[in-house]
Amino acid sequence: MARRSSALGEEASRAGGPRPPPLRGPVLPDALRGSAAVRSLAADRRRQQAGRESAATAVPAAAGRGTAARPALGAAGAEEGGGGGGAGRSPPAGPGSGHPRGPSPRRALPVYILNLRLFWPLATAVCTALFCLCQALRGSAAEEGAAEAGSVPLLKGSALLLLVLGCLLVRCCGGAGGPRRGGVRAAARRGVLESFYARQLRLSPHVLGHSKAHVGRVVAELVRAAKAQGLQPGPLALSLRGDFVRIGSAYEQHKVRSPDCFDILVPLRLPPHLEPQPHSADGLGPRGAFVCGLRARAGWPRRYRPFAEGFCVELQGRSHLSSGLVLRWFQGHLQRCLGAVRYRLQERCRISLSACPGRPPTLHIVPCSDYVCCHISMAVRLIPAIPLGDALYLTALPPEGAQAPPAPEALWSLNASRQEQRLLSWLKEQAPATSCHLKCLQILKGLRDLRGQGLEEPFCSQWGRVLSSYVLKTALFSLLLQGPLEAWDERFLVERLEDLVLYLRDCLRKQVLMHFFLGNSGLPEAVVLPRFLKEATPVNLLAAFDGPTLDLVAFQLISTWIQAPHVIRMYSSPRYLRPVPVPCRHVAEARQEPSGE
Repeated sequence: MARRSSALGEEASRAGGPRPPPLRGPVLPDALRGSAAVRSLAADRRRQQAGRESAATAVPAAAGRGTAARPALGAAGAEEGGGGGGAGRSPPAGPGSGHPRGPSPRRALPVYILNLRLFWPLATAVCTALFCLCQALRGSAAEEGAAEAGSVPLLKGSALLLLVLGCLLVRCCGGAGGPRRGGVRAAARRGVLESFYARQLRLSPHVLGHSKAHVGRVVAELVRAAKAQGLQPGPLALSLRGDFVRIGSAYEQHKVRSPDCFDILVPLRLPPHLEPQPHSADGLGPRGAFVCGLRARAGWPRRYRPFAEGFCVELQGRSHLSSGLVLRWFQGHLQRCLGAVRYRLQERCRISLSACPGRPPTLHIVPCSDYVCCHISMAVRLIPAIPLGDALYLTALPPEGAQAPPAPEALWSLNASRQEQRLLSWLKEQAPATSCHLKCLQILKGLRDLRGQGLEEPFCSQWGRVLSSYVLKTALFSLLLQGPLEAWDERFLVERLEDLVLYLRDCLRKQVLMHFFLGNSGLPEAVVLPRFLKEATPVNLLAAFDGPTLDLVAFQLISTWIQAPHVIRMYSSPRYLRPVPVPCRHVAEARQEPSGE
C-alpha cells in the first residue's frame, strides 16, 4: 500500500501537480489483522487506488496545467461504495482541483422546477388530443356510412373536452401569473396616485412661500393697528398682545390644492391681575369643551365689574369669560381698524373683512397685479385666542356644522396647534429623509374631497365633518407611533396609505378615536407636553356622531380607496382642477436678463 501511494505521488509530481498525502487507514489490533473483514477492506482499498491511478494517467492535460488529477465518476462511485467506516475516504483536493463528487461549482447546471399547476392540465390535454386523433384515424378506415354515423358525436365530444381543458389551462396560467398581475395593478395604482398628487394636490413651494409672506405682512399691519387702538379705552378692557401665531395645514406642510386659505391665532390680553382658569365643561356641552373662569390675584375688586359685565356670563353662580362676547368685540375692533390699514396697503392689495355669527372673522386679500407676483386671492381666518401658557390657547367653540347655530357663549375649545407643530418637527427628525407620511395625509384629504363631490346632502356634510382634517391628522399621528418610522419610506407609499385607511375604518367601526394630546399617556418621552394636557380628561373625537353615520362613512371610505383610480378619473375634470398660477414676474425677469450678467 505504501509503495502504491509513493508511486502515485511520483507520477503526479512528474506531471507537474501537487503530491497528494499518503493514504492512512486506521490502526488495527494484531488479532484482527488476518480476519476476512480486514482482507476484504484491503481489497476495496486496492480497487480504489487502481481507480485513482487510471484516472491520473487518463488526464495528462489536466496534470499539465498544474492541477491535481480529477477522478472520474466511476472512481468517485467506487470511493462512495468502498469507503465503509471512513477508511476509504479520499484526501482533500488541492486549491486547483474540483469537488470529487460532482462538477465544479462554476459549471453547475441550472435547476428547473416543475410547475405542477401547469404540467398536469397540459399533460391531460396532450393525452386527450392523441386519443381523439387515434379515434379519428380508426374511424376513417371503417366503412363510410359507419364512419359518418360515429365520427360526428366523437368530434363533438372531443371538441367539448378540449374546450374544457383549454379553459382549465387558461385558469391555471392565470393563477400562476396572479402575483405578477397583482404587481402590475399595484404599480398602476401608485402611478395614478402619484399623478393625482402632482397635478392636483402638490403646492408649488414658490407660490406657497410668496402667499405666506404676503399674508404675514398684511396681518402684521392689521394687528399693529388694532393693538395701538386697543390701548386707548383703558386698562380694564381686552386688548391685543401684539403678535400672531401661524397655524393650520399651510404652515405644517400638508396644505393641498391652492394656498388660498390660512388660519392665524391672534392672542388677546386680559386686564392686569386677571388670570384665566379653564376647566372641563362636563355636562354643559360636548366632550372636549371648556369653560374659562377668571381669578383676580388680589380678590375681585369693584373696579373689575365693568369688564365682567361686558365680557363675562354667569354660570353656576360664578363669572366665566364668554367666548361669544369676546368674539363679537374682536370683530368690531378689527372692523374699526380696517380703514387705516386699507389706506396703508392700497398699493399692495385690497382687503375686506367678513364675519358670521359665532364664527371668527375672515380677512379677504386681493393682491394688486403690480405687487404680488402670484395673483392669488386669499382668505385669512383671524381667530381670537386666550393664552394659557405653554403654547396653549382657548378659542371660541366652533359650531357643529356650516348651517348649525352658534355654540353656547360660555364654551371654549382648547387649541394645541403649537404642540402639533412640535410633534411634526420631531417626527421629521426621526423619520427617513424620504418619508411619505405627510404625502399620505395629503392624498387622503384629496380623495375625501373628490368623493364628497359625488355625495348628496345631508350625508355630504356629515362626510366632511367626520373625516375632517383634524381627524385625519390625529389618525396619522396615532399610526405613526405604532410602528417603526423606517416603514414610512417613499417606496411604501401605497402600503402606508392603505394602512391609514384601514386604521380609520377600524376607528369608525368602533366609534372611538381619542384626542391625541388630551389625557394621552402613551406619547414618547421626547414629546414634552404641558401638565394641563397630561391631566386633562381623554376626549373621543367621534362621540358627537351616531353609529349608523359612522358605519356609512366607514363603508364609503373603503369604497373610495378601492375605487381610487376611478374616483380620480371621474372627478378630475378641468372644473375640479386647481388653476395653474401665473408664473412669478421675478422669475420671468430673471429669465430675461442677459446671461453675462
